[in-house]
This record gives sequence, C-alpha cells and structure tokens, in this order.
Amino acid sequence: MHNVIELKNINKIYGSVIKTQVLNDINISFEAGTFNSIIGASGSGKSTLLNIMGTLDKPTSGEIYINGIRTDNMKKNELARLRNKTIGFIFQFHYLLPEFTALENVLMPYMIGNSKPSKEIKEKADELLELVGLTKVKNNLATNMSGGQQQRTAIARALINNPKIVLADEPTGNLDSESTESIYTLLRAINEKLNTTFIVITHDNRIAEKTDRIIEVKDGRIVMDTNKRDTVIGL
Repeated sequence: MHNVIELKNINKIYGSVIKTQVLNDINISFEAGTFNSIIGASGSGKSTLLNIMGTLDKPTSGEIYINGIRTDNMKKNELARLRNKTIGFIFQFHYLLPEFTALENVLMPYMIGNSKPSKEIKEKADELLELVGLTKVKNNLATNMSGGQQQRTAIARALINNPKIVLADEPTGNLDSESTESIYTLLRAINEKLNTTFIVITHDNRIAEKTDRIIEVKDGRIVMDTNKRDTVIGL
C-alpha cells in the first residue's frame, strides 16, 4: 500500500503581529484506499489540517506530498490543476449552484478544465447520480431537493474527476440522524467500490467508530491515532 498523502513537520501560524499557532509539528500519512476520520473540539485545528492536505491553505513550514509529489512549493495554477484532478471535496454546506440542476452541478468540476461535456462524461455523471440514489431527481434544480439530496449531489460532484482522495469536512453537519447514517453508508460503499481514500472530519463519535482509523487533534497536535486495521497506537 502506498501513501497518497504525507505531511512532514507541518506548522501553521496565523497573524504577523499577534501570532496564533494552529498546528504544531504534525507528521502523518494516509494509505491509498483507507477510510479515516479526524475528530477534535471546535478550534482544535482539524479543519486547518484538512485544508492544508487539500492544498487550499499553505503551511507556515513543513512539507506536503500528494501521491509522492511535493506540493507545498507549487505555484497557484499548478496546485489548482492538481486539486481538480486528484482531490474531491465535500463540505458541510454543499455549495451547489442554485440555478443549475443536480446533473449540471455534478458536471461542474469537469467543465472547469473542459468546454463541453462529452457523451462519456455525461454517462459517468448519470452513473454517479445512480450510485448516490438520485436518478429520479437529476433534472431538478438544486433548490428543489431536500438537504440530504443536495448533499448526495455534492458527493457525486466530488467524484466526477475520479479523485484518488476525497476530503470531507463535517459532511453531515446539518443533516438529521437518518440522513447522516445513509450518507456514511454511501461514502463507505464508494470507498470500497472505487478504492477512493476518504479523510473525514466529524464531531459525531458514532461515525468515527465506523472508520478504519481515528485521529484526534487537540490544540494543534495529534493526541491519538487509532488504526483498527492493525494495532492501537497511543501517542
């Protein structure tokens, strides 16, 4: 198994006059095809950690490798290309474009790098919408769907470019418990079917319990790293 993400000695400091250290000397890596969760109190640094992994934010110091390629010293446009091809994002707020249908929203990341979607890519979008159980509402505008359906659309959108990695920040944060359960069952199924690596931030311990590995962040440090696939490591 190879590592799809590797962080070495990552520090993140915000502010130049009053400095706040959000991440302290983080060293962590994630293997391809695994399903991981990151837990921690609000303000612990877990979202900053996820944004740095996803190249949406730069560390103050340290090195980041995605699929073996060092990214922390890449230029903005190189990073944008890498992100669009390699990483899918799912956020707590789905950020769907309200004036477009579910199908059109799913095609958006593909459209960024290509003008018109080919027949193949449209078929792929249809397959993904079927995978997430939305075939019947695929031509509905985003505003004409329930919260759970909108989040499922966001999941299909995150998968359109065949990303090796999906980063999810509280993806069920504003859904009821039944929708939460079905979304996580879906993410797990995608992980197993497509061998996509998932790293999910959650405040829900019941969700974390279902993942292969639980990483706890406290005050910008990793305080626990439990990998159920082998032994428990106490840091």
